[in-house]
This record gives sequence, structure tokens and C-alpha cells, in this order.
Amino acid sequence: MKYIIGIGGVTNGGKTTLTRRLLKSLPASCVVHQDDFYKPQDQIEVGEDGFKQWDVITAIDMDSMVNTVKAWLENPVKFARSHGVNVSSNPGETQILIVEGFLLYNNNSRNYTIPDPPGLFEGHVWPMYLKHKKEMEDSSVEVVYLDGLKSKDELFNQVYEEIQNKLLNCS
Repeated sequence: MKYIIGIGGVTNGGKTTLTRRLLKSLPASCVVHQDDFYKPQDQIEVGEDGFKQWDVITAIDMDSMVNTVKAWLENPVKFARSHGVNVSSNPGETQILIVEGFLLYNNNSRNYTIPDPPGLFEGHVWPMYLKHKKEMEDSSVEVVYLDGLKSKDELFNQVYEEIQNKLLNCS
């Protein structure tokens, strides 16, 4: 069986930290980081708010990202091995792809040395997060919400348990 798990959330909300822990705990799992598919900075438009529009789909090379996910779907074992993950080729083994970062710009990955301009979070990042959150809620995708006041361990345990329950119920 093949499963794709999406980890999304607000900028600097712990998506990568959670993803790393899941990768260590879920055998035969791989990750695709959306941050790896952002277009070069000079190709990112500046919006009416004066900020680069990292939080829109046009900032991402979606063709490359989709092709990467398709490559995993076609052959998860080959994909995993080409990304340094040692997995068996047992046909019955569950394969998991974690796609992390849906339409959320993480400035940690962009090698910026200057701080965020005043108002960036309140005026741009948060409104874009709310917009994308609503789009997910309006779609048929099952969304699990996490309480950001919980510890990293509590959040990991909640997500890991949710995944294990889904895997057991689908087997």
C-alpha cells in the first residue's frame, strides 16, 4: 500500500521538525519538501502589500514538484533508494511519502540574512495561511488540527498515533 501524508501549517510552525521525527519513526518513508521547489527569488512577484509573494502557487515550480510525487507513486522503492533511504522491495510493505510545506514560505530555507520586515507576518503570512487553511477545509481532504500550545513530543505522539490508526484501518 502507498500513502501520502501532507504536513502543512503556518510559517515556522514546526512542520519540518515534525516531518523529521515521522521519517525516523515510519519505516519505508520518504519526504518531499515544498521549499525545494520555490522558483528563484528574482522570479517571485511583489504584491500590493509590498512583500514578495512566496505564499502563492505561482512561486512554486509545481511541474517539478508534481513530477517528483509522480515518480514516487510509480516506484516508491526506486524513489526511496535514489534519495538514500534503504527500503526492501517487499510488495506487501507499506510505503509512505510525506509532503511537507503546502504553499507556506519558510524563510529559514531561503538563506536570508536580513530580518523579516515589520508587518510581514500580520499583513501577509497570516492572511495567506488563513486563505490556504480555508481552501483545505472546503476540499474533501481530511485535515487534522494540532494545538500549538502542546509540546513537540505531545504533537508528535498525536500525529504518529493518527497515522498508525489510519494504517491499521486501511490494511
